[in-house]
Amino acid sequence: MKKRIVFATNNAHKLSEIRAIAGDRFDILSLDDIGCHDDIPETSDTLRGNALQKARWVKDRYGYDCFADDTGLMVDALDGAPGVYSARYAGPGHDSEANMALLIENMRGVTDRSARFVTEIALIEGDDVRFFTGTVEGEIIDSPCGECGFGYDPVFKPVESGLTFAQMDARSKNAISHRGRATAALVDYLSHKPNTQLR
Repeated sequence: MKKRIVFATNNAHKLSEIRAIAGDRFDILSLDDIGCHDDIPETSDTLRGNALQKARWVKDRYGYDCFADDTGLMVDALDGAPGVYSARYAGPGHDSEANMALLIENMRGVTDRSARFVTEIALIEGDDVRFFTGTVEGEIIDSPCGECGFGYDPVFKPVESGLTFAQMDARSKNAISHRGRATAALVDYLSHKPNTQLR
């Protein structure tokens, strides 16, 4: 029987990416699968803190071993913004189009386009807490390009490619992305543990 674990997210895009990266080695359950429909708070001022807060919420209230992630886009010319506020850059509504439009406006006329995506994953198994980090360097382009991906993908071009994340198919993106790298580290860790089940 495959090892099961909960991914503490309501984001269908993230869930799809994580399941694709993990392949058939694990049975990754969503919050909906465990009946969690809470609006889980993200009030930390760090990505790692937010990831841990989400994982702890599920563990404490539902009893499941789980992992959660938080991702930020750090733009050098904007002193690391939007950073931990990436999903709420243009306001509390988590509006990806508005976030991207604000970023483009704030980068207008800026010559230093360097940026990076960072994903932090917090894993809680029993009383054990572990973290996994993935980073990809790149640059912000002048206008959106590509129809795939989500979030800031249309304006982020990684150094490993001449394409934006939104121009790549899922396999190509997952091979080099921040979330792909953090998840690969998580999967490698879980793959070397004895097969245990939830609760």
